[in-house]
Amino acid sequence: MTRALFIVDVQNDFTEGGALGVDGGDAVAAAITAHLARHAEEYDVIVASRDWHDGDGDNGGHFSTSPDYIDSWPVHCVAGTPGADYDPGLDTSAVTHHVKKGQGIPAYSLFEGVTDAGETVDDILTAHGVVEVDVAGIATDHCVRASALDAIAHGRRVRILTDLIAGVAPAPSQAALAELAHAGAELVATGDGDRPAADVGEGER
Repeated sequence: MTRALFIVDVQNDFTEGGALGVDGGDAVAAAITAHLARHAEEYDVIVASRDWHDGDGDNGGHFSTSPDYIDSWPVHCVAGTPGADYDPGLDTSAVTHHVKKGQGIPAYSLFEGVTDAGETVDDILTAHGVVEVDVAGIATDHCVRASALDAIAHGRRVRILTDLIAGVAPAPSQAALAELAHAGAELVATGDGDRPAADVGEGER
């Protein structure tokens, strides 16, 4: 059975000190690196996504000077800037495919991204016969949620690696994990990092 790992948006603007920094983001980067050191060979495909927004314009309403933090946000992850780079604590040497999303439009799911060669994530998974997907990254209540739901919708069996994710806020992160479990995702902790697992009963800690 072939398996993929999704590493969702572990970028400087989403970790501590970034434009939309999430508490625990750096720890997630380090924990994913530890997980890859132990388990990279277990994955046939490792896909890492990045927001890669246009520097000009509002990217289809995604950027706003008065954001609601639901559908609109402050400027972040502009293509080619340090904020769009991977967090330095994330070792990407084992990543097989890098995808960029949100170029001129809002984009949350990793499935909305493409590689520099124009491949979609569904194309990649289908080409490799992937039936199982593990999901890690940032943020639990936004892009992790959207990516995992799309993986389920595309017919893959999904595990959320609960100690390799970080959310924006506890309540919506808890709700996202409950929604994912209801949709059929399995919530599991890897034990590969020092960060405690998110708990569907308690939310992000």
